Amino acid sequence: MSWRTVVVSTHSKLEYKMGYLVCRNEQTQKVHISEISTLIIESTAVSLTSALVCELIKNKVNVVFCDEQHNPHSQLLPLRGSHDASKKIKTQIEWDDAICADVWTEIVANKIYQQAKHLKDVGSDQANLLTSYIEQLQPCDATNREGHSAKVYFNALFGLPFSRNKQSFINSALDYGYSIVLSAFNRAIVADGYCTQIGLFHRNEFNPFNFACDLMEPFRVLVDRIVFQMDGKELDTNAKRQLQNVTNQKIRIAGKEYTVSDAIGIYCKSVFCALCTKDLSQICFYEL
Repeated sequence: MSWRTVVVSTHSKLEYKMGYLVCRNEQTQKVHISEISTLIIESTAVSLTSALVCELIKNKVNVVFCDEQHNPHSQLLPLRGSHDASKKIKTQIEWDDAICADVWTEIVANKIYQQAKHLKDVGSDQANLLTSYIEQLQPCDATNREGHSAKVYFNALFGLPFSRNKQSFINSALDYGYSIVLSAFNRAIVADGYCTQIGLFHRNEFNPFNFACDLMEPFRVLVDRIVFQMDGKELDTNAKRQLQNVTNQKIRIAGKEYTVSDAIGIYCKSVFCALCTKDLSQICFYEL
């Protein structure tokens, strides 16, 4: 399985040669494509050959492009990630609303569970309140326990004055890390033949990644854990490197230890199976 996160941050030319990604700048370096899980093009002064682009897509490498501020801006995704993509997208469109609501409720419950576990790990008494929200969950989270949990959770972590709507180092770091995780989910969804636009709960017509936004919710906490341990005032290179490494962390899922990148693939497949079979027990959530 692929495991490397490769970051290209300076003026470079990237090309393909005999199975390797070759990076030419002041020095020439190469990495076998089979080892690369994520490639982050952090500079706008990087050029890629079309041959390399084709090989990256064939090997399902998650390629993320950054803007002039070095923040994730776009992603390279194949038009067809699976040989039966047309059939799977048709199935996705026909998923029953009831099972979609049930799966979304399970996802929200696990997100709140992961948030509560994080608060417990950092010694916050608010963990008990979040646990009580799980017990209050209604189908499709009709009473918005997720929203209430988020407010309690972030205030417990970062203080009462903190708001996700204000510009700050913490919010910049969270958004950066969430973008990395979102890109990994987009790759997993497309690689299995499904469509990122058609979501379970998120159905914004202007959001091309509704499905990924649904599925990634419990994994946001992995980013939160990294940001909570940071002691910085700006999103510098060191902070970005820590966040870029989130998909290389080890977590447990389906009884074994995997990198977050591989665990995302296992989790997504389990959700697809639950939606197709209408069996919620198929869903595999991660543990730290």
